[in-house]
Amino acid sequence: MNRENYNDLQAFLLVAQERSFTRAAARLGVSQSALSHTMRQLESRLGVRLLTRTTRSVSPTEAGERLLQALAPNFENIHAALLGLGEFRDTPSGTIRITTSEHAARRVLWPVLRTFLAKYPEVRVEVISDSTLTDIVAERFDAGIRLGEQVAQDMIATPIGPPTRLVVVGTPDYLRARPAIATPRDLVAHDCINLRFLTHGGLYAWEFEKDGHALNVRVEGRLVFNSIDRILDAALAGFGLGYLPEDMVAPHIARGALRQVLDDWCPLFPGYHLYYPSRRQPSQAFALLVEALRWRGP
Repeated sequence: MNRENYNDLQAFLLVAQERSFTRAAARLGVSQSALSHTMRQLESRLGVRLLTRTTRSVSPTEAGERLLQALAPNFENIHAALLGLGEFRDTPSGTIRITTSEHAARRVLWPVLRTFLAKYPEVRVEVISDSTLTDIVAERFDAGIRLGEQVAQDMIATPIGPPTRLVVVGTPDYLRARPAIATPRDLVAHDCINLRFLTHGGLYAWEFEKDGHALNVRVEGRLVFNSIDRILDAALAGFGLGYLPEDMVAPHIARGALRQVLDDWCPLFPGYHLYYPSRRQPSQAFALLVEALRWRGP
């Protein structure tokens, strides 16, 4: 194949990985129709169909999957080699892609980025906030930010925030009108605002611990969200109890808008960590960001 067709192979790689012409075209900065035309030309030159197209999705054929498995590691090596050239620059540069929860982005990431980006003007950072536990390798993120207990064992993880905990809160009016809460089991008599994980579709079981005894409670209620910001809004509006990060609700507790219950059942657990694959060779810009984010205690 002629050298000028390597761009077509990279385009195929993105379509096959994204399973979408729309997302792949956005990443390449071309129109969807132009990308589709490129794929048809590539298939014509190779004499084999690489992609199965439907009105809703696109996926590699058997031949396409074989080509995908051959191409992916080689393009990753090329990308890593190009990033490595940044070590020879006087000024750190490049793009860093991070997946994180909205709470972590607001509380720990953005305060650091404001200073970091001002110091390193040639570094670009793309932050994708969602509630899913994203596969950072498959989705080609440089790093992820999640609570320490959620980080896979095969990742390098750096603490970037203090230990934290979730607490149960409700409005004074709601709590006065409902049965008293002495233990987590009393929550079954209450409207609890659930959190749904988009990764696997399940509802989060509220986790408690006291005197070494752990207890997970599957709570019930009329509202389910995939965002803790929406859960806070609903709790403040009196629609039930929320189980939320302590630092998030502290201002509302201080002004009397929320009251906390089951305090002695809410344990501390590892705070937010930045994590990335152990086989990843960090670029200069990425290594500097890791150091800037690293939690060094109070």
